[in-house]
Amino acid sequence: MGLLAEKRVLLGITGGIAAYKAAELTRLLRASEAQVRVVMTRAATAFVAPLTFQALSGHPVHLDLLDATEESAMGHIALARWADLILIAPASADFMAKLRAGLADDLLSALCLAAETPIALAPAMNRAMWANPATCDNVRCLKSRGFRVFGPAEGEQACGESGVGRLLEPSDILRSAETLFALGGLTGHSVLISAGPTREAIDPVRYIGNRSSGKMGYALARSALAAGARVTLVSGPVSLQAPQGVKLVRVESAAQMYEAVVGLASSHDIYIGAAAVADYSPAKRAERKIKKRDEAISIELTRTRDILAAVAQLSNPPFTVGFAAETDHLEDYAKAKLADKKLDMVAANRVGKPEGGFDSEDNALHVFWRDGEGYLPMAPKSLIATQLIELITEHYAAKNSAQNPG
Repeated sequence: MGLLAEKRVLLGITGGIAAYKAAELTRLLRASEAQVRVVMTRAATAFVAPLTFQALSGHPVHLDLLDATEESAMGHIALARWADLILIAPASADFMAKLRAGLADDLLSALCLAAETPIALAPAMNRAMWANPATCDNVRCLKSRGFRVFGPAEGEQACGESGVGRLLEPSDILRSAETLFALGGLTGHSVLISAGPTREAIDPVRYIGNRSSGKMGYALARSALAAGARVTLVSGPVSLQAPQGVKLVRVESAAQMYEAVVGLASSHDIYIGAAAVADYSPAKRAERKIKKRDEAISIELTRTRDILAAVAQLSNPPFTVGFAAETDHLEDYAKAKLADKKLDMVAANRVGKPEGGFDSEDNALHVFWRDGEGYLPMAPKSLIATQLIELITEHYAAKNSAQNPG
């Protein structure tokens, strides 16, 4: 049985062209053996008829806040109490603004206000609406209140534009919903994650850096937390907010990251090296800003210390997972890194392409371990992180069982 088997899912559908995808989501939820009830806003019915969802869910669709057939039993409260999860897909910008304000002028918003169960939102809207500061502020606020947000994805939109704002595919929404019911496979364990770039100073103004945004590492921190772990995040300079509940250690240079990670690694069960650490650093930092005088200058670089190798060589190392960001020969380099540094696992991703990798919302990983491999296809980094944490949890448990039989 799957994670959603016998779970009671209240599927909310708001107005938008992506409402048609909720039909497939309803089918997938039923196929996962979840119990499904559907609530639609009046705007949603302009895109898909309620009869569609009645046929797919096997139950009448709920539309009105003041329904004379249900309000004698306070139907909107009863529905809120019935659900194990309220999943709103698609969630429009307007509806999220209502949730933030605590409005309850229709059935779906009233259900959310009365709910004591988890609420997940799968946003869908035009790219400019998603990027609008008001929407960004609303999403941040809702996340801080405990709402889970799945997506949105990036790509072509019904309006003819392209960008972030597409509803996640129903299969991705389903997998994200399943994680809310996952057993805490890392409960009682500690996870150390390094994320983001490093900056290697040339002078007080300039530095050598890279394109890493830290999004993958921060997504891994959220997923490890969701799996029940105690999480420490060693982060290079990024413009991201650390997940609530994570112990954050900020660093800037490769040397600082080395000291922080190696100093903490032995007190953690798992280390995930998702940071893009500089391989070389200027041998000497100029004390003053270098002025533009010569046609060419030379800067001597020296190799930085290898964090992954140092962690793996500790006397009692954690389960060590490395990342390999490559432009070519991905499999060869990843397997060599796994063997040479004596790692437990390597997650390899291709960079330098238009899709996925550095500074993107999406990623794809080819994951290698000592006697096998797996592939996580292109998807939002939040979903990739959840899938990778599941893989790590599985192999960490297997290694512990082998080392401590019986």
